[in-house]
Amino acid sequence: MHSLQCVLQVQRSLRWGPMASVSWLSLRMCMAHSSLSSTTCPNPERQEDGARKDFSSRLATGPTLQYFLRSASAPQEKLSSEVEDPPPYLMMDELLGRQRKGCMAERLKEEILNREKMVDVLAGPDAYRDLPRLLAVAESGQQAANVLLSLDETYADVMPVQTSPSATSAFVSIMRGCDNMCTYCIVPFTRGRERSRPVASILEEVRKLSEQGLKEVTLLGQNVNSFRDSSEVQFNSAVSTNLSRGFTANCKTKQGGLRFAHLLDQVSRVDPEMRIRFTSPHPKDFPDEVLQLIHERDNICKQIHLPAQSGSSRVLEAMRRGYSREAYVALVHHIRESIPGVSLSSDFIAGFCGETEEDHVQTVSLLREVQYNMGFLFAYSMRQKTRAYHRLKDDVPEEVKLRRLEELITVFREEATKANQTAVGCTQLVLVEGLSKRSAADLCGRNDGNLKVIFPDAEMEDVSNPGLRVRAQPGDYVLVQITSAGSQTLKGHVLCRTTLKDSSAYC
Repeated sequence: MHSLQCVLQVQRSLRWGPMASVSWLSLRMCMAHSSLSSTTCPNPERQEDGARKDFSSRLATGPTLQYFLRSASAPQEKLSSEVEDPPPYLMMDELLGRQRKGCMAERLKEEILNREKMVDVLAGPDAYRDLPRLLAVAESGQQAANVLLSLDETYADVMPVQTSPSATSAFVSIMRGCDNMCTYCIVPFTRGRERSRPVASILEEVRKLSEQGLKEVTLLGQNVNSFRDSSEVQFNSAVSTNLSRGFTANCKTKQGGLRFAHLLDQVSRVDPEMRIRFTSPHPKDFPDEVLQLIHERDNICKQIHLPAQSGSSRVLEAMRRGYSREAYVALVHHIRESIPGVSLSSDFIAGFCGETEEDHVQTVSLLREVQYNMGFLFAYSMRQKTRAYHRLKDDVPEEVKLRRLEELITVFREEATKANQTAVGCTQLVLVEGLSKRSAADLCGRNDGNLKVIFPDAEMEDVSNPGLRVRAQPGDYVLVQITSAGSQTLKGHVLCRTTLKDSSAYC
């Protein structure tokens, strides 16, 4: 039987698990060699025509643009326990039956093509324009690969199609690559150097999403707040980058272009009823004009992701993060003074090269001092090509890494619970997403700080139509009075349906 049929049948039987959803793999199309046993594919006569027809229809439309864009600028921070719909093609993790993290196509090209002997087409995220040629080569019986990184590819002319009628939010990729060259990070080697989409292209996409009724967009980039649109000559004046106080950059400071503050200003003006978020930023790129804009605009969420990675200045220097613990803490205080009530989240790495027990204790103390509302914590895992791989030694034993990680998670949850409990008794604006997963009698949504809020599905008053009783639907803004809080979730009871503009009188 045709080996391709086996792949399609395997795909139908596989679950799109949480680990696969955070792998953000570049590979989007895999065709199995005939070495796959046909015994794994029962009833070939009955299913072969259907499988080929199914594949032909998928190939005709190609991998949906949302998956290319998701792979292009996938935030490490987006960890979710929710199961997503499977992509239109097998993921490499699923095909090989193993879990892999990171930018696989570029990082493991030789291993995938030569050692695994299971792939005909290998495409990096910048190779989507080359897919017709790659497929033609594969059809001739040869392996085809293109994992070259582009110096200017930003997907500016690719507009994703919103396929979910109940969607309330969307991601908008605004830039690709990273110039920071942190010691542990593989991104500059697998996503290339920073390049930003033209502002006009981004605004066009946001307008289309607004016209489709979406109520929230998240601007995406590997280092989103270092955005610099230099596509228009008239904006290429010699204006230096304005960094956060006490921070330095590992790369040469760029001049000219439209910066992140300008983009954020323009995006927030597209639709006053659309919430604006952004991720993932670098702490060095939070000049006062960005903080002031977040404070002033009602529809820019008062939530900032501020990756720390470590609470030890010694480890931060080894990581080449460009700041000390003291500078980071000073920035936290400045942000909280500039944006009252701001919600903070962060990333932390446990067990980086050379991390001592004292370094770990300092990270624990930073978690307690800052008291983040949300956190994303990981045990260090060495990546080839990184500066750490060539110059440092991964000398913290695995069991020590995991023990430290568990301690960080425990402390984070304790402090997040304390931070979130300050919301009890307050009224918060919540964007409704749908039914709660745990109870059909409850609805869930996100507040301004991006925390999940659970509340009963009950009739309420509509502020815009006094006397009218309604039930909340996905995409509605509702006011919820918070009655309890945990480390990751708030609970409350709904007061009324409102608009983002009108909510300011209550929150």
